[in-house]
Amino acid sequence: MHEEWLNRIALTWANKTRPRQVRTLLDRYGSATEVVSRFGEMVSQEAMEHARKELDFIEKHQIGTYFYKDENYPYRLAQCVDAPLMLYSKGNVDMNAKHMVSVVGTRMPSERGKDWCRHLVLDLANQVADLTIVSGLAYGIDVVAHRAAIEAGIPTIIVPAHGLDRIYPAVHRNVAVQALDKGGIVTEYTCGTEPERFNFVARNRIVAGLSDAVVVVESKKKGGSLITADMAVDYGRDVFAMPGRINDECSAGCNDLIKRNKAQMIENAEDLIKGMQWEYEEKRSTQTTMVQLLCDLSESQQRLYDLLQEAEEGLHVNQLVLETQMGYNIVVAELVMMELQDIVKSMPGGMWRVKK
Repeated sequence: MHEEWLNRIALTWANKTRPRQVRTLLDRYGSATEVVSRFGEMVSQEAMEHARKELDFIEKHQIGTYFYKDENYPYRLAQCVDAPLMLYSKGNVDMNAKHMVSVVGTRMPSERGKDWCRHLVLDLANQVADLTIVSGLAYGIDVVAHRAAIEAGIPTIIVPAHGLDRIYPAVHRNVAVQALDKGGIVTEYTCGTEPERFNFVARNRIVAGLSDAVVVVESKKKGGSLITADMAVDYGRDVFAMPGRINDECSAGCNDLIKRNKAQMIENAEDLIKGMQWEYEEKRSTQTTMVQLLCDLSESQQRLYDLLQEAEEGLHVNQLVLETQMGYNIVVAELVMMELQDIVKSMPGGMWRVKK
């Protein structure tokens, strides 16, 4: 397995700009070791040396590793076509929490924006079970969101634009250290990677892909937060934006998202909870048994229901196809029928679970 991890790191590092091509080869040949043996020109000696150093760093510092073909890879992110092949983490990271909310915004927020962001996170923490806040540790809204999550005692995940051998900006090191207790740091970058401008854009897809919902708190007409919002829309995630005055430069981006129906307007935590139907699910939890009694399930629907009931976090449609040996189209059709009867619920990324 040591050789396989070495080849995984080297193959990923040497082909940063063509992850889809590498993914295709991995799907065809099954392992990084097999791909490297067949296409040695894809991995230079420099890449292998870099991989050895990274593997030493991983073992020495107890770094978590996630390869996109492994079971521990975050299921939400796995459904994104441009998801990283490799992820590295430090801390007590759970990237499959029941509720994941990414909070992003300008690096130069107003006092109103910072106060609103803090109260949003605190209120969500009080009302939503198993909640994790995701952001990028940047100046402004990012670090406000992380600090609010730490204050509320809930997990927060930091997604930096560099490797785990540094913290940027360094002034936020204390926040990163505090986040390790109930959350942590997740990155696709290996040691030695500098926080270059283009890395920040690339890491935004992880911030968007890890979440169920993305909240934009103040943004100018152009900025990284809007890139994250666009990525979230492409991934089928829900996007929310805090509105502002029409002549407020810091709110121009948020107002435009709302105007173009790319984001739902949000004034408080209750708006997000209702928009995601999380509150509705809680109210329905005591009625699940009654729904089951009233609905006459077919044999195939019962098989799907039994599998989903055993999986608290839900199952991917492909897993249901594999477990039942029913055709993909049949499984999807039965799931949709059951959803119409309020028995099961579809989630982002092709996941399904029993309605609670």
